[in-house]
Amino acid sequence: MAETTVVKFGTDGWRGIIADDFTYANVRVAAAAIANYVLANENPAAGVCIAYDTRFGSHSFAKVVAEVLASAGIPVAMAAEITPTPALSFAVRERKAAGGVMITSSHNPAEWNGVKYKATYGGSGKPSIMTAIEGFLGEPLTLAAKPAVIEVVDFNPEYNAAIARFVDLDAIRSSGYKFLIDCMYGAGRGVVAGIFTKAGIPFVEMRSEINPAFPGINPEPILPHIKATQLAVVAEKCDAGLITDGDADRIGAVDEHGNVVDAHKILAILAKWLLERKKWSGDVTRAFNTTKMVDRIAAKYGRRLHEHGIGFKYVVDLMLAQEILIGGEESGGVGISKHLPERDGLLNSLLLANVMADEKKTLGQLVASLQEEFGEHQYGRVDMHIDEAVKQSAIARAKAGVAEIAGMKVLRVETLDGIKFFLDNRDCVGKPNAAETWLLLRASGTEPLLRVYCESCSAESVARVLAAAQDFVLQGSGG
Repeated sequence: MAETTVVKFGTDGWRGIIADDFTYANVRVAAAAIANYVLANENPAAGVCIAYDTRFGSHSFAKVVAEVLASAGIPVAMAAEITPTPALSFAVRERKAAGGVMITSSHNPAEWNGVKYKATYGGSGKPSIMTAIEGFLGEPLTLAAKPAVIEVVDFNPEYNAAIARFVDLDAIRSSGYKFLIDCMYGAGRGVVAGIFTKAGIPFVEMRSEINPAFPGINPEPILPHIKATQLAVVAEKCDAGLITDGDADRIGAVDEHGNVVDAHKILAILAKWLLERKKWSGDVTRAFNTTKMVDRIAAKYGRRLHEHGIGFKYVVDLMLAQEILIGGEESGGVGISKHLPERDGLLNSLLLANVMADEKKTLGQLVASLQEEFGEHQYGRVDMHIDEAVKQSAIARAKAGVAEIAGMKVLRVETLDGIKFFLDNRDCVGKPNAAETWLLLRASGTEPLLRVYCESCSAESVARVLAAAQDFVLQGSGG
């Protein structure tokens, strides 16, 4: 069956284009592999939780997964309605289930859908788990003499109550701040709005209707998809805009002036608040392509900083192995271990509001105070969609050694995940507590794409280095 060969479980599951490779037949193949894994490695009697997002066909695809699992004798708790990914993960852990399946394609364009697997601990399956599931692809599934029960359950109320308890809603209400909530047509719809309504906190909610076409955007909380958010925050006179992606596990934000507050600043704000205000124990983690401001914050409070590869799976691995307070990645995934070993854009939205209330500062003022205390850190990223030959040429030349970039001497190179150049940037001399200037080239392993990241002491430096890096990459194009 050639159609089924496209099913491949990556870091967080399998994604495909609806009606092309993401078909009922292939979803059944993926579900059978998950069922075989649960039967072989978990306690199948504990059952599996299944949920779905706002995408086209998600509910019906979820029912197909439920039917396959039940046919193998695995009890299913099926979501009664649209559910955020972190709410599914929370349900898996609280119910002590054998695992969870989420039908979502997260922040991908509208034509995509996917299958995410969540492990018993309430987070993405570790690489060993995902490899094991993939090993069952195409294997026959033994049917039970009698199908197991499929119970319909609303996972949302218990999760909503848990994240509401995690923050000080009275302090947020007393602050007088007003918030814009942008759901990006995703599964986070109504969650923060519902919590704020009950608590009497002023807010405006946008893009909360169900529209599987995600009109005009991809449900990813970065530019250009949040231009409307920037305008709305200013027009509605809000003190911050809180944004979640398609399945609500990632966060984005906009300050009161309509400026984008990137994931690096969000991670830094939350880490500082947890360390300074909450004084909770544990180390701090960040991905290789994430701001080194977090290193300075961890150092100030005497905490160990773990730098790891790119992908939230590394945060999960660390959280399961040792005491980690908070961990994050460049794409807006931030996890707090006291809650879940999982990204949670909804909880982090509430926490940002809590920080503003405690510090008595708008989101823009919080960012400004961070920059003042720990040095100006500016960041940029360019995704270069280029021929495979050009991508490979650039990586080969980068590995062979580069003396300077953008007229800046290369001081050292790190290769944890991609190739990172640390540069001698004379523009940063004399700036208080100046950020290191670094450039990272990281090639996609699955498509003709090269991502270029830069952090420096000024926006001008970032633009200059990124432009020089793109020129470097395209030297291999023959043009």
